[in-house]
Amino acid sequence: MNNLLIVGSVAFDAIETPFGKTDKILGGAGTFIGLSAANFDIKSNIISVIGGDFPEKHLKLLQNHGVDTSGIEIKKDEKTFFWSGKYRNDMNTRDTLVTELNVLENFDPKVSEEYQNADVLMLGNLSPTVQSSVIDQMKVRPKLIVMDTMNFWMDIMLSELKNTISKVDVLTINDEEARQLSGEYSLVVAAQKILKMGPKYLIIKKGEHGALLFDKDNTFFAPALPLKEVFDPTGAGDTFAGGFCGYLTCTNDFSFNNMKNGIIAGSALASFTVEKFGTERIENLDKEEFYERIQEFIDLVAFDYPTK
Repeated sequence: MNNLLIVGSVAFDAIETPFGKTDKILGGAGTFIGLSAANFDIKSNIISVIGGDFPEKHLKLLQNHGVDTSGIEIKKDEKTFFWSGKYRNDMNTRDTLVTELNVLENFDPKVSEEYQNADVLMLGNLSPTVQSSVIDQMKVRPKLIVMDTMNFWMDIMLSELKNTISKVDVLTINDEEARQLSGEYSLVVAAQKILKMGPKYLIIKKGEHGALLFDKDNTFFAPALPLKEVFDPTGAGDTFAGGFCGYLTCTNDFSFNNMKNGIIAGSALASFTVEKFGTERIENLDKEEFYERIQEFIDLVAFDYPTK
């Protein structure tokens, strides 16, 4: 069985959308990535840090989905990372209300010997120096290293970010971040400029408008599935990353053509996450629903056009 190593936050979120609001619920990039990747026949391991306030039931949830949580450090006298946000009516923009780094402020992940055999390494959105330190700890380079980041790191640690980007195979960012990182408005031009920074592949996420996959010679576009209602977009990007990495880990095929399938798998899983608050929908997903949604994506773009 192939191995996926996830490094990312396991945290609390409090969310408000036009559909309602929550108190503290389970969140964090590592959580969504792990639950999403659990839909594939792989071994998933997660490295993270939590405080003494983190409920045992949340760890058991991850474990019940086949995620090895022994790499999650527990700092009993400290508090877990907490983020609170409010989405505006268009559900595409949000305001951060509270960010409490807590245990994440001094997070120094250690890759144990048992995690050294990762086929795929997924680096969730963390400080680029932390991401780089994980790569440097790998005694044997994984077959694929995937990295997520955000505009915050572009604002305050651009040099360190570019150094980390140069070490990975796949970078995932959204369209706004691609434009900021490249200084180009055209996403095609932006992609080629970013690829010159080192990664072999670039994924540009466009939210409700789908996702683009680039390498130096090819481009692929996957639409997002039109949904009647979107309750909570939080974690959709991380769910996408988990599906993408889970599929590639399972198939052990890291070609551009197979990454197209990974994009669809990630998009399908992300479409479930937004249907409920937090992890509620993705943690209760069954395989049949997943395969039905994959078929919906196939039907969405399938057509026969006469060649003459």
